[in-house]
Amino acid sequence: MAAIQLCGDKQNFILDKKDFKTGSKGYYGTGKMVAGGKRYQIGIQVVEIGSKPKPKEEKKEK
Repeated sequence: MAAIQLCGDKQNFILDKKDFKTGSKGYYGTGKMVAGGKRYQIGIQVVEIGSKPKPKEEKKEK
């Protein structure tokens, strides 16, 4: 769960586990909230640093 505070208004968002197309792992969530009398669409992306797999090295022939 992530809490977003905007213009003094606070709302919680549930984040789901996500395997990103890049290979990185993390969490992602979306939602809408009202802050300061205006409506906002929220997108949250949390990426684990170092979670992207390293590319395999090609063997060099002698």
